[in-house]
Amino acid sequence: MTYRRWFVVGAAAAVVGALVATFALVNGTFSPRAYVQDRYSRAASRDIGREATAYTSSKSPTTVAKELTDAWKPSDRYADGSGVYLRYDDDSVVILPIAAGSVILLEDMDTAHPRYHSTVGSYWGWGRGSSVRGGGPGAGK
Repeated sequence: MTYRRWFVVGAAAAVVGALVATFALVNGTFSPRAYVQDRYSRAASRDIGREATAYTSSKSPTTVAKELTDAWKPSDRYADGSGVYLRYDDDSVVILPIAAGSVILLEDMDTAHPRYHSTVGSYWGWGRGSSVRGGGPGAGK
């Protein structure tokens, strides 16, 4: 009977694996970064150094942000007249208006947070694994 139990467990794992693979094939992405890379046009001339990789869309920043957030819920979101700023665990997606639509900037949070802090301020929280302590002597102990 133990062989039969292991067979059932193995079959169940195979079914789950097949469902995950099917989902990946249908959606074509495993991350917000991959989503942007798969759906928008690469625009290397708009990159910011080596840190921020640029893509473009003929759609408005709010439309691009809706498409992306419908597929991948951000940890934090901030929008103002300058654009839409999305924070994910390890990445940021900043969507700025241009004359013919939007420029979409992909960047690691390590460099994006300092770059956009003056805009997003406290709207972007800290990424996973960060520790924020404060509140005076003995706080957080």
